[in-house]
Amino acid sequence: MAPAISISLDDSSDMTDFVINQGHGVKGLSEMGIKTLPKQYIQPMEERLMTKIEPQESIPVIDMSKWDDIQVANSICDAAEKWGFFQVVNHGVPLQVLDDVKKATYGFFGLPAEEKRKYSKENSSSNNVRFGTSFTPQVEKALEWKDYLSLFYVSDEEAAALWPPVCKDQILEYMKSSKLLINHLLQVLMKRLNVNEIDQTKQSLLTGSVRTNINYYPICPNPELTVGVGRHSDVSTLTVLLQDNVGGLYVRGNEGEDSWIHVPPINGAIVINIGDALQIMSNGRYRSVEHRVTANGSSNRISVPIFVNPRPQDMIGPLLETLANGEKPIYKQVLYSDYVKHFFRKAHDGKKTVDFAKITN
Repeated sequence: MAPAISISLDDSSDMTDFVINQGHGVKGLSEMGIKTLPKQYIQPMEERLMTKIEPQESIPVIDMSKWDDIQVANSICDAAEKWGFFQVVNHGVPLQVLDDVKKATYGFFGLPAEEKRKYSKENSSSNNVRFGTSFTPQVEKALEWKDYLSLFYVSDEEAAALWPPVCKDQILEYMKSSKLLINHLLQVLMKRLNVNEIDQTKQSLLTGSVRTNINYYPICPNPELTVGVGRHSDVSTLTVLLQDNVGGLYVRGNEGEDSWIHVPPINGAIVINIGDALQIMSNGRYRSVEHRVTANGSSNRISVPIFVNPRPQDMIGPLLETLANGEKPIYKQVLYSDYVKHFFRKAHDGKKTVDFAKITN
C-alpha cells in the first residue's frame, strides 16, 4: 500500500527524512507513484551508460549433478579464470528453500516502514543487522535505486534474537543449505591452486565469516537515468547469489572496457562469482569481475546474495601454494577488515578497491 504521506521531491532534507530516517526506502517513493526520478538518484552519464551490450554472450552454466566429475571441476575453474562468474544448476540446494527465501524477502520489504526502521543504522540493536538504502549514501554523489537488509551471521542464537522474525528462518535455511555447495566449489578451486586439502586454518581463511543481504529494487519511473547497483566487484571469497526471474544483472565482458553481458535468470539456478579476496589469494589467477544492476521501469526485482568471506582479523594475500613455482606476488598481505573498510568508505567505483592490495613498485 502506498504511504499516505506527501513529500517535496525537490527538498533534499525532506527526501532523506522520508527515505532513510522514516524507513520508507526507495520502495516508498516507487509506491507513491512518482512520475519522474528525484534528482538525487540521477547518475552521471558515464555510470548509467553501457555502450556495448553483448547479446550473444553469456556466462557459463554448469550442471553440478555429477559433483566428482573432472570435467565439472575443470568447468568451474575455467569459468573462475576467464569469467569470474558462472551459474550452477542441480546444485543440491532444494528449490523449495530458494522459493521460501524469495517469499521471505518480499515479506520483509512488505512490512510497514516503522517496522523496517527498527533495523536501520540509528535504531538497530546490533551492527550485524542493518536495513538501508543505496550503498553508502553519505559519500555518494548520486544514490542507487535499491533497498536492502544486511545480516552478518554470528550464531543461530544471535540470529534468533535479532534478525527480523518474518525472514530469519528462511535465510538461515538458505545459508545452511548452501554450505555443501560452497565447500565443494572451494575444494575444486583450491585444487587448481595446488592446495590439495583445505585444513582448518585454510577453511577459516576462506569462509570464516558470512553475510547475507536481501535486496529490493522497486519499479523506477526513469530507469535509464539511474542504477540499481553501480559498477563494483565484491570483496568476498565467493558470492552465492539467488536472483528472481526479472533480470538486470550485468557483468563486465572480456572484449573491452565497454562490453557488458547480461546474466539471464534461469529457474532454480544460483549465480556464483569470485570475490576480491579470492582474486588476491589466487594471485590474480581467478578473476573478481566488475558487475552492476540496472533499474527496471515495469517490475520489482529481488536478489539474495550470500557473501562468504575471510574473518575481519585475517591477513589476506597470495597463498604460498600459488607462489611455489616461483611466481611473483602481485598483491601484498593486507588485514581483511582494512580492505573492507576501504570498500565501504567510498561510492562504488568499479575495480578500484583491489588496488588497495596491489604491490606498487
